Amino acid sequence: MTETASPQSARVMIETNAFWRWFPGGMRRRWWLFRLFDLFCRFLPTFKRARGLTVIRMDGIGDMVLFRPSLEHYPRAFGVDKSEITIIGCDSWKSIADQVFAGYRVITINEHAYAKNLFYRIQINLKMRMLAPKTVVSDAFFRRALMADSLVWATGAPETFVSYPYINEPTRSEFSYYLSQCSEVIDTGLYPKHELDRHAAFISHFTKDKNLTTVPALNWPKNRADLADGPPYVVLNPGSNEYGRRWPLADYVALAKWMTKRGLRVVFVGKVEESAQGETIAAAADGTTVIDLTGKTTLVDLMNLLKSAVLVVSNDTGPLHLAIGLQTATVGIVGGGHFGSFVPYPEHAKPANVRFINEKMDCYHCFWRCHKRTDPKASFPCVAAVSLRRVQGACKELLGS
Repeated sequence: MTETASPQSARVMIETNAFWRWFPGGMRRRWWLFRLFDLFCRFLPTFKRARGLTVIRMDGIGDMVLFRPSLEHYPRAFGVDKSEITIIGCDSWKSIADQVFAGYRVITINEHAYAKNLFYRIQINLKMRMLAPKTVVSDAFFRRALMADSLVWATGAPETFVSYPYINEPTRSEFSYYLSQCSEVIDTGLYPKHELDRHAAFISHFTKDKNLTTVPALNWPKNRADLADGPPYVVLNPGSNEYGRRWPLADYVALAKWMTKRGLRVVFVGKVEESAQGETIAAAADGTTVIDLTGKTTLVDLMNLLKSAVLVVSNDTGPLHLAIGLQTATVGIVGGGHFGSFVPYPEHAKPANVRFINEKMDCYHCFWRCHKRTDPKASFPCVAAVSLRRVQGACKELLGS
């Protein structure tokens, strides 16, 4: 198995011998379980002429927002009409896909079931094979081979272009297996390059244009939020998939009280599973000036709330990127786990109405493997260290403008 970089620029060549591809070492047991059925789907005859472009986006809502601007360059880069591009995405953002990806074809799947459930995987792989695309693209630095790269491989497309992913020793064999069979592997840069710049670097490899980094802008109408009439409102999003990324809830409640004293309403949002923290919010919520909608909104409802808010304050999680993509004034409270990769946005791609607040620590870039906390449900120290005063200061700047 060998890996070389092209002297021209971004191209990486990964070569494996035929024997290793048949009997690769270092693969997980689950991969061996899936292998026979994956092979069957990949080599199933389709009797179709390969056509169109399929784009694999097996990632969360925030990642989708960061990828979305670069998609507009795909028709020109790959010589296809927008209507000939199929996006393979996640069920988590299915309800907004038709609006956000208007003009494209979108197919969403349950990414977790695909990576673990054999029968669901067979079903999806057959669907991918029957698409019969001419070209398949997967541009994601942080991804999992048994999801994104497996989907690329299962299509059996004659052209496959992927970005060079983040690889560590446990994942090296799996990635080498799939990457060695791609038409081109594009190196978009070293960690911690921001995702917006990575997507721009990837598509620039095909268009030869420079400076393609673009501020996210989601296509979403300004529908009326399902709130009673009243003063302008601020949305607070105190949740996150990872407990450590959550700014202390007591600070969010204090921020809410500060907002109401400025004559604003406050709306708390979050997932159903985050409603366990609702007692603290419920104590502050009166249903009029402080409204608790934790676990009570669909993704479409959330989009409408974010779009019409005068300000959004959020942890490092999907709704933060949605609010920015909707051009709403936003304050993001961020830690240092992979600082600079997703947040904060680079200065050349940060909207004027967005502020990122962080407290620099010497242990940044721990990939959230924090060794400084003992309670797994506590905020990471770098997140908890962000002061209420600094967040209020950022809110003042944006509300004043």
